[in-house]
Parts: sequence; C-alpha cells; structure tokens
Amino acid sequence: MTFNTKNRQAHKLEKNNKPTQTHTARARVREPAQGERSGTSTRTSPAPALREPREPSAGEMALVPYEETAGVGLQKFHKPLATFSFANHTIQIRQDWRQLGVAAVVWDAAVVLSTYLEMGAVELRGCSTVELGAGTGLVGIVAALLGAHVTITDRKVALEFLKSNVQANLPPHIQPKAVVKELTWGQNLGSYSPGEFDLILGADIIYLEETFADLLKTLEHLSSNRSVILLACRIRYERDNNFLAMLERQFTVSKVHYDPEKDVYIYKAQKKNQREDL
Repeated sequence: MTFNTKNRQAHKLEKNNKPTQTHTARARVREPAQGERSGTSTRTSPAPALREPREPSAGEMALVPYEETAGVGLQKFHKPLATFSFANHTIQIRQDWRQLGVAAVVWDAAVVLSTYLEMGAVELRGCSTVELGAGTGLVGIVAALLGAHVTITDRKVALEFLKSNVQANLPPHIQPKAVVKELTWGQNLGSYSPGEFDLILGADIIYLEETFADLLKTLEHLSSNRSVILLACRIRYERDNNFLAMLERQFTVSKVHYDPEKDVYIYKAQKKNQREDL
C-alpha cells in the first residue's frame, strides 16, 4: 500500500543498511516437501491445495533488480526500469522512487513470491486472484501471465502508475484477465463481494502496525472458507511477528517457503473454519 510512505521508506532503508542474513477454476496449493527449495465466495469446490513446486530452468529465473546492500541497493532503486524474466516473458517494471517512494520500486518479497508462483506451487489457470498493495504490480502481472484472472489493487494515488506497468507488460490477449482496481484496506470493501477470490497475494505488505487491523479485516472480507492467502515478507521487526500472531487468531497459518539469500518468507493462510485438504 502507499500510505505512510515516509515511515515505510525509513523502515526499508534501515534494513537495507544492515548486513543481510547468510476461477473459474480453484487454486490448488500443497506444501513443498521438506528440504525442497522453491523459489466470499459462496461457491462450493475443493479447498485450494498446495502442490509440489518445480525448479524453473535457468532462463525462467527472475533477474534480481537490486542487491541487498546499502550502496548498490539504493542505486538500483533509482533506476527507471527493473527487468525480469517470468513465464517466458521479459517484464520491464517502471520504477519511480523519487516521486512515489517505496510503493514504486520492486522489493525482494515480490521477486520471491513471483518465483514461487512460477515454480508451480499454485495452479493459477482460471484462478480468481487478487493482489493487495500491489505497488509496481510485478506479482499480479506474473500471476496473469501464468493464467490467473487477477484483480491488482492499491490505493487511488498509486493506480495510474500501477496501471501503466500492467498494460506495458501484458500481451493484448492476456490484458482482459487483469483488472487494476482501487482498494484501501478496511475501507472500500463494499466494492468487492465477500469471499470473492480463490487466491489472495501480498508481497511485503506487513510493515506498518497501524494498518494491521485494516489488513486483517480486508483478508477476512475477501476470503472464503476455500480461499488461500499467500503473504511474502521479510521479518524485520517484532511487530511483523505480532501481525502473524494476529493472523493466526482467524486463520490457519503455515510457512511454506523461505529464501535464505533474500531472507524472505512465504506464509500460507486459510480460514480456520475450513477443513484442511492438502
């Protein structure tokens, strides 16, 4: 999300200056095997199940947009374009650090989540998907390229920038599968049907404690008993763990992937009143 940009920017820069640690078909998602490295709808259907991700070929791996060191990392943020290769497409994400700050650059959590999706952890074809706090839109773009029907959301102030990246990176025949739409957490939820989405995605959206209640309210509204939520994040502060504890009061939460190079976790959450079917 794009609110409190200065606060989030301060949090990001603080971490970057520290050494890093060495649908309509349903989404079906299943836990990867131990040791394996992976990169309200009222409708009745099987619960989404995690499946074994596959290792992408060398040509499918994402091109990292910046290194996690203070000097080089900040230089990369100021580059106008970050280039990736996903789903047999070259993706060029426009960045605008000076005008929009942290909402307009690609963070590692988005790269890790996009890679995880590409590895086949989720069956995306025909899946009704929403990305929260999309920023540059990388994750939503990758999901659309992989076959999902995606609603890519952020606050109103970020929509024009977000839409420009989506339109620039999706072929004409895929663009109808991706809709850019305003969503301010906890507020304009009436624009969305309860439990509307099979899959809810968020990359690096856990960072401001004052937004946690609204984010939880949004996740609760958008998800059904059959929905899967995938959140990619780096645990920077104790408050990040506090959010996960809050999430566990309403959802069954499990860690499904960790990228040690980028120090990014992916958590899966599903409403507690559903039967786990993994």
